[in-house]
Amino acid sequence: MLNPAEVVALAAELLPQYRAELERLDLIDRYLKGDHAPPYTPKAASREYRLLARRARTNLLPLVVDGMAQALYLGGYTRSDGTPGGGWKYWQANKLDARQTAIHRASLSYGTSYTVTTLGADPLTGTAMPVIRGVSPRRMIAAYENPGEDDWPLYVLRVDPDRTGKVWRLRVYDDSHVYRLTVDHNGDRPEYLDARPHGAPLCPVVAFPDVPDLEGRVRGQVEPLIDLQDRVNQTVFDLLVAQSFSSFKIRYATGMAPEVDAQGNAKPLPVDARRLLMAADPDTRFGQLDETALGPLLESGDAAMRHMAVVSQTPSTDLLGQLVNLSADAIAQARDGQSRKRIEHEHVYGESWEQTLQLAASIAGDAEGAAETAAEVRWRDMEARSLAQIVDALGKAATMLGIPPEALWSRIPGVTQTEVDEWKTLRRDGDPMAALADSLDRQARTTAGVNDGGNTGGPGGAH
Repeated sequence: MLNPAEVVALAAELLPQYRAELERLDLIDRYLKGDHAPPYTPKAASREYRLLARRARTNLLPLVVDGMAQALYLGGYTRSDGTPGGGWKYWQANKLDARQTAIHRASLSYGTSYTVTTLGADPLTGTAMPVIRGVSPRRMIAAYENPGEDDWPLYVLRVDPDRTGKVWRLRVYDDSHVYRLTVDHNGDRPEYLDARPHGAPLCPVVAFPDVPDLEGRVRGQVEPLIDLQDRVNQTVFDLLVAQSFSSFKIRYATGMAPEVDAQGNAKPLPVDARRLLMAADPDTRFGQLDETALGPLLESGDAAMRHMAVVSQTPSTDLLGQLVNLSADAIAQARDGQSRKRIEHEHVYGESWEQTLQLAASIAGDAEGAAETAAEVRWRDMEARSLAQIVDALGKAATMLGIPPEALWSRIPGVTQTEVDEWKTLRRDGDPMAALADSLDRQARTTAGVNDGGNTGGPGGAH
């Protein structure tokens, strides 16, 4: 446990790092909300030009984040033998079926997000339970000894503004306690308040990085696309200007004096489809200026969106909306880049969720759940395929390859871990041999746990 002076010094050291990172994240947040840098306009631009500049904002960045976030949906947590992992009950108790999306979106948007797992209580029953909550990187920064290798941070600073926004409420986490402090929004000298144990055997924060490199650096999906988003806005602005001011033919007359009214103001020529213009002066000439072709500007806008699709590995159909007469193979090929990126994120986020659920089991005193180093999360299949096609493929895998049908139930899209467990229970109830095999399997796992001493490292084991 740190003493108050050490906590204040640690918070004062982390605050400048947090402020520097917050400046970068605030720029990403503004672009996600559509608050973009305005397109280039002349210094003496009129009110009409500035109105078109505001209307030119075409925010495509949420589509890039949504396309990946909607493909990442965790649906189960199983041991190596296929039985449900012990940490899954903490997942359900914390309503993470719904809350996982916000954690994934924050990581995709900003480059990282966090979960904090502490000992709390069920709000309805009051019984003790691990509480898992997601935290935005705009509210938290973690300090590692080696960012590219360490699974757990040494210290974490959380910053929450009060209602006035002038005072920040700080929380510092270490491997045993959470310390509370306050600091002025513009100050660097925190004031210590109190400390309490958080109930975890180590720092209770797990990071969800967006595919880090070996130095622990992350960028997220939005930051690399800011320049491309500005390019799209500029192209749309040029299109709107051409559409508003030069997308129509202009008729002109030379060598003819216009009529004037009583105040000496020139009267406009009465030109429409029913009138014939004539002039008494033989030197008068009538002509027409052609309109500006909008096709090249439209093509330029499509090209900018295709560039964004290539850089972000987002299917161009998601940004351009062009999906005409494509076969199933062509659609799969168009989404190949996003599918590969999704699989990469599933591996990275899967490890973070496994850490989180192990930590929750350790806090709850569940030694078996904390020692489940071989347990794996299961991601739902979100590919666009018909149910009949999937069931046919799974049926062939069961009959032709000899895979037990129970092992394939979880691969049916939309099926939850709870439903799979219910199906297995119903099948065992109707099959005495299956019930006997399940009983022997549980006994084998119990015996193995006793022989191993129940200690395999990780949050609930030795360090």
